[in-house]
Amino acid sequence: MRIDDFDAVLALWKACEGVGLNEMDTPACIAAYLERNAGMSFIARDGGRIVGAVLSGHDGRRGYMHHLAVAASYRKRGIGRNLVEACFAELAKIGIVKCNIFVYAHNAEGQAFWKREGWNARADLLVMQSATH
Repeated sequence: MRIDDFDAVLALWKACEGVGLNEMDTPACIAAYLERNAGMSFIARDGGRIVGAVLSGHDGRRGYMHHLAVAASYRKRGIGRNLVEACFAELAKIGIVKCNIFVYAHNAEGQAFWKREGWNARADLLVMQSATH
């Protein structure tokens, strides 16, 4: 993924239920994320159209994937799986062997995808969040 893809990727994210966008999903913020995590985020194209996208990066210990999305008419073709595998390959190159994702509790389709891919929910963790002070 390159920042030049931003408008098309944002349109895809907005069209996909379960992708939570916020004030950090601006061109400047995504450009900074892509720069910090160079070569770790991916898109899938059908011709010139972006039909899948995922942000991926790391904190030095764990990998993270955000906003995995595949256009509804392109699902069940392995595109999501291929995007995830591309992220895993890049994370493995730098020694990152575990990866975390965030899935909304009400996103049954997203949870089903990740479970089919072998991911497990962690019942022992609770995500907490605060704005920086």
